[in-house]
Amino acid sequence: MPKSKPTPRDVVSGFVTGLFSIPEGMAYATVGGFSAPLGLWSGAVPTVIGSIFSRTVLMVTTLTSAIALSARSVLTDAGLDPGDLGSIAALTLMVGLWMVLLGVLRLGSVMSFVSTAVMTGFTAGIAVQIVAGVVKDATGYEPQSHNTVGKLVEAVAHVGDWDAPTVAVAGATVAAWAALSLVPRLRKTATLVSLVVVTVVVTLLGAGVETVSDIAAIPRSLPPLTLPDVGALPELASGGLAIALIALAQAAGIGAAVPNPDGTRTDVSKDFTAQGLANVAGGFFGALPTGGSLSRTGVATSGGAQTRWAGIFAGVWLIVLVLVLGPLAGAIPMAVIGGLLLVIGGELVVGRWADIVLVVRTSWLSAAAMVVTFVATTQLPLQQAIFLGAGLSIVLFAVQSARRGRIVELVPTEGGPGGGPGGAGADFVVADPPADLPSGRTTVLHYVGSGFFAEVNRLEEEWPHTASTRDAGLVISLRGSAGIPSTTFLKSLDRLLDRWHDHGVEVVVCGVPDELRQRFETGGVSGRLQGALVGDAGGVLASLRRAYDLAERRRAARAATPDRSPDDAPDDAPDDKDPA
Repeated sequence: MPKSKPTPRDVVSGFVTGLFSIPEGMAYATVGGFSAPLGLWSGAVPTVIGSIFSRTVLMVTTLTSAIALSARSVLTDAGLDPGDLGSIAALTLMVGLWMVLLGVLRLGSVMSFVSTAVMTGFTAGIAVQIVAGVVKDATGYEPQSHNTVGKLVEAVAHVGDWDAPTVAVAGATVAAWAALSLVPRLRKTATLVSLVVVTVVVTLLGAGVETVSDIAAIPRSLPPLTLPDVGALPELASGGLAIALIALAQAAGIGAAVPNPDGTRTDVSKDFTAQGLANVAGGFFGALPTGGSLSRTGVATSGGAQTRWAGIFAGVWLIVLVLVLGPLAGAIPMAVIGGLLLVIGGELVVGRWADIVLVVRTSWLSAAAMVVTFVATTQLPLQQAIFLGAGLSIVLFAVQSARRGRIVELVPTEGGPGGGPGGAGADFVVADPPADLPSGRTTVLHYVGSGFFAEVNRLEEEWPHTASTRDAGLVISLRGSAGIPSTTFLKSLDRLLDRWHDHGVEVVVCGVPDELRQRFETGGVSGRLQGALVGDAGGVLASLRRAYDLAERRRAARAATPDRSPDDAPDDAPDDKDPA
Protein backbone atom coordinates (compact mmCIF):
# COMPACT_ATOMS: atom_id res chain seq x y z
CA MET A 1 0.00 0.00 0.00
CA PRO A 2 1.14 3.58 -0.58
CA LYS A 3 3.18 5.26 2.15
CA SER A 4 1.46 8.64 1.76
CA LYS A 5 -1.61 9.43 3.83
CA PRO A 6 -4.92 10.32 2.18
CA THR A 7 -6.19 13.86 2.45
CA PRO A 8 -9.77 15.21 2.37
CA ARG A 9 -9.03 16.67 -1.06
CA ASP A 10 -8.08 13.18 -2.28
CA VAL A 11 -11.47 11.88 -1.14
CA VAL A 12 -13.30 14.67 -2.99
CA SER A 13 -11.14 14.29 -6.10
CA GLY A 14 -11.73 10.53 -6.07
CA PHE A 15 -15.50 11.06 -5.86
CA VAL A 16 -15.51 13.48 -8.82
CA THR A 17 -13.29 11.17 -10.89
CA GLY A 18 -15.35 8.08 -10.03
CA LEU A 19 -18.59 9.84 -10.91
CA PHE A 20 -17.10 11.12 -14.16
CA SER A 21 -15.97 7.58 -15.01
CA ILE A 22 -19.58 6.39 -15.23
CA PRO A 23 -20.54 8.24 -18.42
CA GLU A 24 -17.08 8.24 -19.96
CA GLY A 25 -16.46 4.56 -19.24
CA MET A 26 -19.80 3.56 -20.73
CA ALA A 27 -19.20 5.81 -23.74
CA TYR A 28 -15.78 4.33 -24.46
CA ALA A 29 -17.04 0.76 -24.10
CA THR A 30 -19.93 1.56 -26.42
CA VAL A 31 -17.74 3.10 -29.11
CA GLY A 32 -15.60 -0.04 -29.02
CA GLY A 33 -18.67 -2.19 -29.57
CA PHE A 34 -18.66 -3.64 -26.04
CA SER A 35 -21.33 -3.82 -23.37
CA ALA A 36 -21.57 -0.56 -21.40
CA PRO A 37 -20.95 -2.19 -17.96
CA LEU A 38 -17.49 -3.29 -19.11
CA GLY A 39 -16.56 0.38 -19.34
CA LEU A 40 -17.64 0.82 -15.72
CA TRP A 41 -15.60 -2.13 -14.43
CA SER A 42 -12.57 -0.89 -16.35
CA GLY A 43 -12.52 2.10 -13.97
CA ALA A 44 -12.73 0.03 -10.80
CA VAL A 45 -10.07 -2.59 -9.97
CA PRO A 46 -7.52 -1.45 -12.64
CA THR A 47 -7.73 2.14 -11.38
CA VAL A 48 -7.07 1.08 -7.77
CA ILE A 49 -4.15 -1.24 -8.62
CA GLY A 50 -2.60 1.22 -11.08
CA SER A 51 -2.70 4.03 -8.51
CA ILE A 52 -1.08 1.87 -5.84
CA PHE A 53 1.99 1.01 -7.92
CA SER A 54 2.43 3.92 -10.33
CA ARG A 55 5.49 6.18 -9.97
CA THR A 56 3.46 9.01 -11.55
CA VAL A 57 1.34 9.27 -8.44
CA LEU A 58 -1.63 11.18 -9.86
CA MET A 59 -1.98 9.10 -13.04
CA VAL A 60 -5.39 7.41 -13.37
CA THR A 61 -5.34 4.03 -15.12
CA THR A 62 -8.57 3.24 -16.93
CA LEU A 63 -10.18 2.64 -20.33
CA THR A 64 -9.55 5.10 -23.19
CA SER A 65 -11.22 5.43 -26.58
CA ALA A 66 -8.16 4.24 -28.50
CA ILE A 67 -7.79 1.18 -26.29
CA ALA A 68 -11.49 0.30 -26.63
CA LEU A 69 -11.38 0.52 -30.42
CA SER A 70 -8.12 -1.42 -30.56
CA ALA A 71 -9.45 -4.16 -28.29
CA ARG A 72 -12.44 -4.74 -30.56
CA SER A 73 -10.17 -4.82 -33.60
CA VAL A 74 -7.74 -7.31 -32.01
CA LEU A 75 -10.48 -9.70 -30.88
CA THR A 76 -12.18 -9.63 -34.28
CA ASP A 77 -8.89 -10.11 -36.13
CA ALA A 78 -8.10 -13.12 -33.91
CA GLY A 79 -11.46 -14.69 -34.76
CA LEU A 80 -12.78 -14.28 -31.20
CA ASP A 81 -16.19 -13.03 -30.09
CA PRO A 82 -15.96 -9.47 -28.63
CA GLY A 83 -19.00 -10.35 -26.53
CA ASP A 84 -17.35 -13.33 -24.84
CA LEU A 85 -16.14 -12.36 -21.36
CA GLY A 86 -13.48 -15.10 -21.33
CA SER A 87 -11.91 -13.76 -24.52
CA ILE A 88 -12.02 -10.19 -23.22
CA ALA A 89 -10.43 -11.27 -19.95
CA ALA A 90 -7.71 -13.13 -21.87
CA LEU A 91 -6.94 -10.02 -23.93
CA THR A 92 -6.77 -7.80 -20.84
CA LEU A 93 -4.45 -10.33 -19.18
CA MET A 94 -2.21 -10.52 -22.26
CA VAL A 95 -1.95 -6.72 -22.46
CA GLY A 96 -1.00 -6.65 -18.79
CA LEU A 97 1.69 -9.31 -19.20
CA TRP A 98 3.26 -7.37 -22.09
CA MET A 99 3.25 -4.17 -20.03
CA VAL A 100 4.85 -5.90 -17.03
CA LEU A 101 7.52 -7.42 -19.27
CA LEU A 102 8.35 -4.05 -20.85
CA GLY A 103 8.51 -2.47 -17.41
CA VAL A 104 10.70 -5.19 -15.85
CA LEU A 105 13.10 -4.97 -18.80
CA ARG A 106 13.31 -1.17 -18.24
CA LEU A 107 12.10 -0.49 -21.75
CA GLY A 108 10.48 2.85 -21.06
CA SER A 109 12.55 4.23 -23.91
CA VAL A 110 10.57 2.03 -26.34
CA MET A 111 8.07 4.89 -26.61
CA SER A 112 10.76 7.00 -28.29
CA PHE A 113 10.32 4.75 -31.34
CA VAL A 114 6.79 6.10 -31.83
CA SER A 115 7.30 9.61 -33.15
CA THR A 116 5.07 12.62 -32.59
CA ALA A 117 4.16 12.58 -36.28
CA VAL A 118 2.96 8.98 -36.06
CA MET A 119 1.06 9.47 -32.79
CA THR A 120 -0.58 12.60 -34.23
CA GLY A 121 -1.79 10.68 -37.28
CA PHE A 122 -2.90 7.80 -35.09
CA THR A 123 -4.86 10.08 -32.73
CA ALA A 124 -6.54 11.89 -35.64
CA GLY A 125 -7.50 8.51 -37.09
CA ILE A 126 -8.91 7.43 -33.72
CA ALA A 127 -11.02 10.61 -33.67
CA VAL A 128 -12.51 9.68 -37.06
CA GLN A 129 -13.09 6.13 -35.82
CA ILE A 130 -14.98 7.47 -32.80
CA VAL A 131 -17.23 9.69 -34.91
CA ALA A 132 -17.90 6.88 -37.39
CA GLY A 133 -18.64 4.49 -34.54
CA VAL A 134 -21.43 6.63 -33.05
CA VAL A 135 -23.27 7.52 -36.26
CA LYS A 136 -26.16 5.22 -35.27
CA ASP A 137 -26.32 6.50 -31.69
CA ALA A 138 -26.18 10.16 -32.74
CA THR A 139 -28.44 10.02 -35.81
CA GLY A 140 -30.54 6.87 -35.56
CA TYR A 141 -29.24 5.73 -38.99
CA GLU A 142 -27.03 2.64 -39.12
CA PRO A 143 -24.56 2.66 -42.07
CA GLN A 144 -24.02 -0.68 -43.85
CA SER A 145 -20.42 0.08 -44.84
CA HIS A 146 -17.66 -1.65 -42.89
CA ASN A 147 -15.12 1.04 -43.83
CA THR A 148 -14.59 3.91 -41.37
CA VAL A 149 -14.66 6.68 -43.96
CA GLY A 150 -17.39 4.83 -45.87
CA LYS A 151 -19.65 4.97 -42.81
CA LEU A 152 -19.35 8.76 -42.64
CA VAL A 153 -19.91 9.19 -46.37
CA GLU A 154 -22.96 6.89 -46.29
CA ALA A 155 -24.40 8.66 -43.25
CA VAL A 156 -24.14 12.06 -44.93
CA ALA A 157 -25.63 10.68 -48.14
CA HIS A 158 -28.65 9.36 -46.19
CA VAL A 159 -29.28 12.42 -44.04
CA GLY A 160 -32.98 12.13 -44.88
CA ASP A 161 -33.11 8.82 -43.02
CA TRP A 162 -31.87 10.29 -39.76
CA ASP A 163 -34.19 10.01 -36.76
CA ALA A 164 -35.24 13.52 -35.68
CA PRO A 165 -35.63 12.87 -31.90
CA THR A 166 -32.26 11.10 -31.77
CA VAL A 167 -30.52 13.92 -33.61
CA ALA A 168 -32.21 16.48 -31.35
CA VAL A 169 -31.03 14.73 -28.17
CA ALA A 170 -27.45 14.32 -29.48
CA GLY A 171 -27.41 17.96 -30.60
CA ALA A 172 -28.76 19.12 -27.24
CA THR A 173 -26.01 17.17 -25.48
CA VAL A 174 -23.29 18.80 -27.58
CA ALA A 175 -24.88 22.23 -27.05
CA ALA A 176 -25.13 21.72 -23.28
CA TRP A 177 -21.49 20.63 -23.14
CA ALA A 178 -20.40 23.65 -25.18
CA ALA A 179 -22.35 26.05 -22.97
CA LEU A 180 -20.99 24.57 -19.74
CA SER A 181 -17.43 24.62 -21.13
CA LEU A 182 -17.67 28.39 -21.44
CA VAL A 183 -17.84 28.60 -17.63
CA PRO A 184 -14.30 28.06 -16.26
CA ARG A 185 -15.48 26.46 -13.01
CA LEU A 186 -17.69 23.99 -14.89
CA ARG A 187 -15.33 23.16 -17.75
CA LYS A 188 -13.85 20.05 -16.13
CA THR A 189 -17.26 18.62 -15.24
CA ALA A 190 -19.08 19.72 -18.41
CA THR A 191 -19.31 16.13 -19.70
CA LEU A 192 -20.82 14.84 -16.47
CA VAL A 193 -23.24 17.74 -15.96
CA SER A 194 -24.45 17.75 -19.58
CA LEU A 195 -25.09 14.00 -19.39
CA VAL A 196 -27.17 14.34 -16.20
CA VAL A 197 -29.11 17.42 -17.34
CA VAL A 198 -30.03 16.14 -20.81
CA THR A 199 -30.90 12.68 -19.46
CA VAL A 200 -33.28 14.17 -16.89
CA VAL A 201 -34.94 16.43 -19.47
CA VAL A 202 -35.36 13.60 -22.01
CA THR A 203 -36.77 11.28 -19.32
CA LEU A 204 -39.29 13.90 -18.18
CA LEU A 205 -40.36 14.66 -21.76
CA GLY A 206 -40.57 10.98 -22.70
CA ALA A 207 -38.77 11.45 -26.02
CA GLY A 208 -38.86 7.73 -26.74
CA VAL A 209 -35.21 7.36 -27.83
CA GLU A 210 -33.03 4.28 -27.27
CA THR A 211 -31.45 4.04 -23.80
CA VAL A 212 -28.53 2.15 -22.28
CA SER A 213 -30.91 -0.37 -20.65
CA ASP A 214 -32.23 -1.26 -24.12
CA ILE A 215 -28.75 -2.58 -24.97
CA ALA A 216 -27.48 -3.96 -21.67
CA ALA A 217 -28.68 -3.94 -18.07
CA ILE A 218 -26.36 -2.30 -15.57
CA PRO A 219 -26.40 -4.50 -12.47
CA ARG A 220 -26.19 -3.12 -8.94
CA SER A 221 -23.25 -5.35 -8.10
CA LEU A 222 -19.53 -5.58 -7.51
CA PRO A 223 -17.19 -6.11 -10.49
CA PRO A 224 -17.86 -9.69 -11.65
CA LEU A 225 -15.23 -12.38 -11.27
CA THR A 226 -14.19 -13.47 -14.78
CA LEU A 227 -11.84 -16.26 -15.81
CA PRO A 228 -9.63 -15.66 -18.88
CA ASP A 229 -9.86 -18.09 -21.78
CA VAL A 230 -6.30 -19.38 -21.48
CA GLY A 231 -6.53 -21.14 -24.83
CA ALA A 232 -7.00 -17.78 -26.58
CA LEU A 233 -3.78 -16.26 -25.21
CA PRO A 234 -1.52 -17.37 -28.10
CA GLU A 235 -3.93 -15.86 -30.65
CA LEU A 236 -3.84 -12.56 -28.76
CA ALA A 237 -0.07 -12.23 -28.32
CA SER A 238 0.68 -9.82 -31.18
CA GLY A 239 -2.57 -7.88 -30.74
CA GLY A 240 -1.93 -7.60 -27.01
CA LEU A 241 1.49 -6.09 -27.68
CA ALA A 242 -0.06 -3.57 -30.06
CA ILE A 243 -2.62 -2.47 -27.45
CA ALA A 244 0.12 -2.29 -24.83
CA LEU A 245 2.11 0.04 -27.07
CA ILE A 246 -0.97 2.17 -27.76
CA ALA A 247 -1.81 2.44 -24.07
CA LEU A 248 1.76 3.14 -23.01
CA ALA A 249 2.23 5.73 -25.74
CA GLN A 250 -0.88 7.55 -24.55
CA ALA A 251 0.32 7.46 -20.96
CA ALA A 252 3.97 8.30 -21.60
CA GLY A 253 3.43 12.05 -21.53
CA ILE A 254 1.39 12.11 -18.31
CA GLY A 255 4.48 12.17 -16.10
CA ALA A 256 5.74 15.31 -17.83
CA ALA A 257 2.30 16.95 -17.92
CA VAL A 258 1.37 16.11 -14.32
CA PRO A 259 4.50 16.12 -12.10
CA ASN A 260 4.38 14.48 -8.68
CA PRO A 261 3.21 16.96 -6.00
CA ASP A 262 5.82 15.68 -3.53
CA GLY A 263 8.66 16.42 -5.94
CA THR A 264 9.66 12.78 -6.46
CA ARG A 265 10.76 11.74 -9.94
CA THR A 266 8.54 9.72 -12.22
CA ASP A 267 9.77 6.50 -13.83
CA VAL A 268 8.21 5.52 -17.17
CA SER A 269 9.37 1.91 -16.91
CA LYS A 270 7.82 1.50 -13.44
CA ASP A 271 4.66 3.15 -14.75
CA PHE A 272 4.67 0.41 -17.40
CA THR A 273 4.78 -2.21 -14.66
CA ALA A 274 2.00 -0.49 -12.70
CA GLN A 275 -0.30 -0.40 -15.72
CA GLY A 276 0.57 -4.03 -16.42
CA LEU A 277 -0.38 -5.11 -12.90
CA ALA A 278 -3.60 -3.11 -13.25
CA ASN A 279 -4.50 -5.08 -16.39
CA VAL A 280 -3.51 -8.44 -14.94
CA ALA A 281 -5.82 -7.79 -11.97
CA GLY A 282 -8.53 -6.19 -14.14
CA GLY A 283 -8.64 -9.24 -16.39
CA PHE A 284 -10.16 -11.22 -13.51
CA PHE A 285 -12.76 -8.53 -12.68
CA GLY A 286 -14.62 -7.78 -15.91
CA ALA A 287 -12.33 -5.03 -17.21
CA LEU A 288 -11.33 -4.20 -20.75
CA PRO A 289 -7.63 -3.39 -21.34
CA THR A 290 -6.66 -0.13 -19.65
CA GLY A 291 -3.84 2.41 -19.56
CA GLY A 292 -2.96 5.82 -18.20
CA SER A 293 -5.73 8.27 -19.14
CA LEU A 294 -4.79 11.92 -19.60
CA SER A 295 -8.45 13.04 -19.53
CA ARG A 296 -9.29 11.14 -16.32
CA THR A 297 -5.99 12.28 -14.77
CA GLY A 298 -6.94 15.84 -15.66
CA VAL A 299 -10.29 15.45 -13.90
CA ALA A 300 -8.52 14.12 -10.80
CA THR A 301 -5.99 16.94 -10.63
CA SER A 302 -8.63 19.62 -11.25
CA GLY A 303 -10.63 18.03 -8.44
CA GLY A 304 -7.78 18.66 -6.01
CA ALA A 305 -5.84 15.35 -6.05
CA GLN A 306 -2.72 15.53 -3.85
CA THR A 307 -1.53 11.92 -3.51
CA ARG A 308 -1.97 8.54 -5.20
CA TRP A 309 -4.92 7.99 -2.84
CA ALA A 310 -7.05 10.12 -5.19
CA GLY A 311 -6.84 7.37 -7.83
CA ILE A 312 -7.50 4.67 -5.26
CA PHE A 313 -10.60 6.51 -4.04
CA ALA A 314 -11.73 7.02 -7.67
CA GLY A 315 -11.93 3.26 -8.19
CA VAL A 316 -13.60 2.68 -4.82
CA TRP A 317 -16.13 5.49 -5.34
CA LEU A 318 -17.03 4.11 -8.77
CA ILE A 319 -17.91 0.75 -7.22
CA VAL A 320 -19.97 2.44 -4.50
CA LEU A 321 -21.82 4.63 -7.01
CA VAL A 322 -22.64 1.65 -9.24
CA LEU A 323 -23.94 -0.28 -6.22
CA VAL A 324 -26.13 2.64 -5.22
CA LEU A 325 -27.14 4.11 -8.59
CA GLY A 326 -26.43 1.31 -11.06
CA PRO A 327 -29.92 0.76 -12.53
CA LEU A 328 -30.46 4.51 -12.86
CA ALA A 329 -27.61 4.63 -15.36
CA GLY A 330 -29.74 2.46 -17.66
CA ALA A 331 -32.00 5.46 -18.25
CA ILE A 332 -29.24 7.37 -20.05
CA PRO A 333 -30.23 7.81 -23.74
CA MET A 334 -27.76 6.35 -26.23
CA ALA A 335 -28.09 9.63 -28.15
CA VAL A 336 -26.57 11.41 -25.13
CA ILE A 337 -23.61 9.06 -25.15
CA GLY A 338 -23.38 9.53 -28.94
CA GLY A 339 -23.30 13.31 -28.48
CA LEU A 340 -20.60 13.05 -25.82
CA LEU A 341 -18.50 10.83 -28.07
CA LEU A 342 -18.80 13.40 -30.87
CA VAL A 343 -17.40 15.90 -28.37
CA ILE A 344 -14.60 13.52 -27.38
CA GLY A 345 -13.67 12.94 -31.04
CA GLY A 346 -13.61 16.68 -31.64
CA GLU A 347 -11.51 17.26 -28.52
CA LEU A 348 -8.97 14.70 -29.74
CA VAL A 349 -8.49 16.64 -32.97
CA VAL A 350 -8.45 20.04 -31.24
CA GLY A 351 -5.99 18.76 -28.64
CA ARG A 352 -3.67 17.57 -31.40
CA TRP A 353 -4.15 20.52 -33.74
CA ALA A 354 -0.96 22.25 -32.59
CA ASP A 355 0.95 19.01 -33.19
CA ILE A 356 -0.61 18.66 -36.65
CA VAL A 357 0.54 22.16 -37.59
CA LEU A 358 4.00 21.53 -36.11
CA VAL A 359 4.44 18.26 -38.01
CA VAL A 360 3.40 19.87 -41.31
CA ARG A 361 5.83 22.73 -40.77
CA THR A 362 8.70 20.49 -39.66
CA SER A 363 9.29 18.47 -42.82
CA TRP A 364 7.44 16.76 -45.64
CA LEU A 365 8.73 13.40 -44.39
CA SER A 366 7.11 13.90 -40.98
CA ALA A 367 3.91 15.08 -42.65
CA ALA A 368 3.91 12.01 -44.91
CA ALA A 369 4.36 9.71 -41.91
CA MET A 370 1.44 11.42 -40.18
CA VAL A 371 -0.84 11.09 -43.21
CA VAL A 372 0.09 7.43 -43.83
CA THR A 373 -0.57 6.57 -40.19
CA PHE A 374 -3.90 8.43 -40.31
CA VAL A 375 -4.98 6.52 -43.41
CA ALA A 376 -3.82 3.21 -41.92
CA THR A 377 -5.74 3.90 -38.70
CA THR A 378 -8.98 4.46 -40.62
CA GLN A 379 -8.52 1.58 -43.09
CA LEU A 380 -6.64 -1.17 -41.22
CA PRO A 381 -7.08 -2.99 -37.90
CA LEU A 382 -5.65 -0.66 -35.24
CA GLN A 383 -2.99 -3.10 -34.06
CA GLN A 384 -1.62 -3.20 -37.61
CA ALA A 385 -1.78 0.59 -37.82
CA ILE A 386 0.31 1.10 -34.66
CA PHE A 387 2.95 -1.41 -35.83
CA LEU A 388 3.03 0.31 -39.21
CA GLY A 389 3.38 3.64 -37.42
CA ALA A 390 6.26 2.38 -35.28
CA GLY A 391 7.99 1.09 -38.43
CA LEU A 392 7.45 4.44 -40.13
CA SER A 393 8.95 6.19 -37.10
CA ILE A 394 12.11 4.10 -37.34
CA VAL A 395 12.41 4.63 -41.09
CA LEU A 396 11.84 8.35 -40.62
CA PHE A 397 14.59 8.46 -38.00
CA ALA A 398 16.96 6.58 -40.30
CA VAL A 399 16.29 8.96 -43.21
CA GLN A 400 16.70 12.05 -41.04
CA SER A 401 19.88 10.66 -39.48
CA ALA A 402 21.34 9.97 -42.90
CA ARG A 403 20.55 13.51 -44.01
CA ARG A 404 22.00 15.04 -40.83
CA GLY A 405 25.59 14.02 -41.55
CA ARG A 406 27.83 16.66 -43.12
CA ILE A 407 31.41 17.87 -43.32
CA VAL A 408 32.46 21.40 -42.36
CA GLU A 409 35.81 23.17 -42.38
CA LEU A 410 37.19 24.68 -39.19
CA VAL A 411 39.34 27.61 -40.31
CA PRO A 412 42.00 28.74 -37.78
CA THR A 413 42.04 32.45 -37.06
CA GLU A 414 45.10 34.72 -36.96
CA GLY A 415 46.72 36.33 -33.92
CA GLY A 416 46.30 35.79 -30.22
CA PRO A 417 48.98 35.04 -27.67
CA GLY A 418 50.08 32.03 -29.67
CA GLY A 419 50.80 34.00 -32.80
CA GLY A 420 49.76 32.59 -36.21
CA PRO A 421 47.00 30.21 -37.34
CA GLY A 422 46.23 27.44 -34.91
CA GLY A 423 48.40 28.96 -32.20
CA ALA A 424 47.64 28.88 -28.48
CA GLY A 425 45.47 31.98 -28.65
CA ALA A 426 43.76 31.18 -31.92
CA ASP A 427 40.17 30.16 -32.48
CA PHE A 428 38.43 28.32 -35.32
CA VAL A 429 35.48 29.48 -37.40
CA VAL A 430 33.08 27.21 -39.33
CA ALA A 431 33.03 27.32 -43.14
CA ASP A 432 31.96 25.11 -46.04
CA PRO A 433 34.55 22.49 -46.93
CA PRO A 434 36.75 23.14 -50.00
CA ALA A 435 36.11 21.13 -53.15
CA ASP A 436 39.86 20.41 -53.46
CA LEU A 437 42.18 19.98 -50.52
CA PRO A 438 44.52 23.03 -50.49
CA SER A 439 48.24 22.49 -50.99
CA GLY A 440 50.96 23.97 -48.79
CA ARG A 441 48.95 24.12 -45.56
CA THR A 442 46.94 22.09 -43.06
CA THR A 443 43.15 21.96 -43.38
CA VAL A 444 40.86 21.12 -40.46
CA LEU A 445 37.62 19.27 -41.32
CA HIS A 446 34.96 18.34 -38.77
CA TYR A 447 32.71 15.34 -39.34
CA VAL A 448 29.16 15.98 -38.11
CA GLY A 449 27.22 12.75 -37.80
CA SER A 450 26.78 9.49 -35.93
CA GLY A 451 28.66 7.10 -38.20
CA PHE A 452 25.34 5.66 -39.39
CA PHE A 453 26.01 3.60 -42.53
CA ALA A 454 23.48 5.44 -44.71
CA GLU A 455 25.05 8.84 -44.02
CA VAL A 456 28.57 7.46 -44.52
CA ASN A 457 27.79 6.26 -48.04
CA ARG A 458 26.32 9.64 -48.92
CA LEU A 459 29.21 11.65 -47.50
CA GLU A 460 32.18 9.66 -48.79
CA GLU A 461 32.36 11.55 -52.07
CA GLU A 462 31.86 14.91 -50.36
CA TRP A 463 35.34 14.93 -48.85
CA PRO A 464 37.72 17.30 -50.71
CA HIS A 465 39.48 15.88 -53.78
CA THR A 466 43.23 15.38 -53.58
CA ALA A 467 44.22 14.65 -57.19
CA SER A 468 46.13 17.94 -57.53
CA THR A 469 47.06 18.37 -53.86
CA ARG A 470 50.72 18.68 -52.85
CA ASP A 471 52.40 19.26 -49.48
CA ALA A 472 49.18 19.18 -47.46
CA GLY A 473 48.12 18.34 -43.93
CA LEU A 474 44.63 17.29 -42.90
CA VAL A 475 43.07 17.24 -39.43
CA ILE A 476 39.83 15.25 -39.08
CA SER A 477 37.83 16.26 -36.01
CA LEU A 478 35.44 13.61 -34.67
CA ARG A 479 34.56 15.18 -31.31
CA GLY A 480 30.91 14.46 -30.53
CA SER A 481 30.50 12.52 -33.79
CA ALA A 482 30.71 8.90 -34.94
CA GLY A 483 29.64 7.81 -31.47
CA ILE A 484 28.17 4.58 -32.86
CA PRO A 485 30.40 3.91 -35.88
CA SER A 486 29.24 1.20 -38.21
CA THR A 487 31.44 -1.21 -40.14
CA THR A 488 30.62 0.96 -43.17
CA PHE A 489 32.13 3.97 -41.38
CA LEU A 490 35.36 2.11 -40.56
CA LYS A 491 35.71 0.79 -44.12
CA SER A 492 35.03 4.24 -45.56
CA LEU A 493 37.66 5.83 -43.30
CA ASP A 494 40.13 3.14 -44.37
CA ARG A 495 39.52 3.93 -48.05
CA LEU A 496 39.86 7.65 -47.42
CA LEU A 497 43.17 7.12 -45.59
CA ASP A 498 44.43 5.17 -48.61
CA ARG A 499 43.47 8.05 -50.89
CA TRP A 500 45.03 10.71 -48.69
CA HIS A 501 48.24 8.81 -48.02
CA ASP A 502 48.65 7.98 -51.72
CA HIS A 503 48.72 11.74 -52.38
CA GLY A 504 51.15 12.48 -49.57
CA VAL A 505 48.61 14.10 -47.25
CA GLU A 506 49.59 14.04 -43.56
CA VAL A 507 46.45 13.01 -41.67
CA VAL A 508 45.75 13.52 -37.96
CA VAL A 509 42.46 12.49 -36.34
CA CYS A 510 41.45 14.32 -33.15
CA GLY A 511 38.60 14.32 -30.64
CA VAL A 512 38.72 10.52 -30.45
CA PRO A 513 37.20 9.14 -27.20
CA ASP A 514 38.48 5.90 -25.68
CA GLU A 515 35.52 3.85 -26.93
CA LEU A 516 35.99 5.02 -30.50
CA ARG A 517 39.76 4.44 -30.22
CA GLN A 518 39.02 0.82 -29.31
CA ARG A 519 36.78 0.51 -32.39
CA PHE A 520 39.64 1.88 -34.48
CA GLU A 521 42.00 -0.71 -33.02
CA THR A 522 39.68 -3.66 -33.63
CA GLY A 523 38.92 -2.34 -37.13
CA GLY A 524 42.59 -1.90 -38.03
CA VAL A 525 42.33 1.88 -38.44
CA SER A 526 44.71 2.69 -35.57
CA GLY A 527 47.59 1.05 -37.40
CA ARG A 528 47.02 3.43 -40.33
CA LEU A 529 47.16 6.40 -37.97
CA GLN A 530 50.18 5.47 -35.88
CA GLY A 531 51.12 8.49 -33.78
CA ALA A 532 48.36 10.57 -35.36
CA LEU A 533 45.41 9.93 -33.03
CA VAL A 534 44.58 12.69 -30.55
CA GLY A 535 42.10 12.03 -27.74
CA ASP A 536 39.17 14.19 -26.69
CA ALA A 537 40.39 15.20 -23.21
CA GLY A 538 41.54 18.68 -22.33
CA GLY A 539 38.91 20.76 -24.11
CA VAL A 540 37.70 21.27 -27.68
CA LEU A 541 40.19 23.96 -28.76
CA ALA A 542 43.11 22.31 -26.95
CA SER A 543 42.75 19.04 -28.88
CA LEU A 544 42.19 20.90 -32.16
CA ARG A 545 45.28 23.06 -31.68
CA ARG A 546 47.35 20.05 -30.71
CA ALA A 547 46.19 18.11 -33.76
CA TYR A 548 46.78 21.14 -35.99
CA ASP A 549 50.34 21.59 -34.67
CA LEU A 550 51.04 17.87 -35.09
CA ALA A 551 49.79 17.88 -38.69
CA GLU A 552 51.94 20.94 -39.46
CA ARG A 553 55.06 19.27 -37.99
CA ARG A 554 54.43 16.09 -39.94
CA ARG A 555 53.83 18.08 -43.11
CA ALA A 556 57.08 20.02 -42.59
CA ALA A 557 58.98 16.78 -41.90
CA ARG A 558 57.63 15.24 -45.12
CA ALA A 559 58.64 18.32 -47.09
CA ALA A 560 62.16 18.02 -45.66
CA THR A 561 62.36 14.27 -46.42
CA PRO A 562 60.19 13.68 -49.51
CA ASP A 563 61.07 9.97 -49.66
CA ARG A 564 59.64 9.28 -46.17
CA SER A 565 56.84 6.72 -45.99
CA PRO A 566 53.42 8.22 -45.22
CA ASP A 567 53.16 6.01 -42.13
CA ASP A 568 56.49 7.15 -40.67
CA ALA A 569 55.80 9.61 -37.88
CA PRO A 570 58.33 12.37 -37.10
CA ASP A 571 60.40 12.02 -33.97
CA ASP A 572 58.29 14.55 -32.07
CA ALA A 573 54.98 12.77 -32.75
CA PRO A 574 53.14 12.15 -29.46
CA ASP A 575 52.19 8.74 -28.19
CA ASP A 576 48.57 8.16 -29.23
CA LYS A 577 47.78 7.15 -25.65
CA ASP A 578 48.68 10.62 -24.34
CA PRO A 579 45.73 12.73 -23.18
CA ALA A 580 44.63 15.48 -25.51
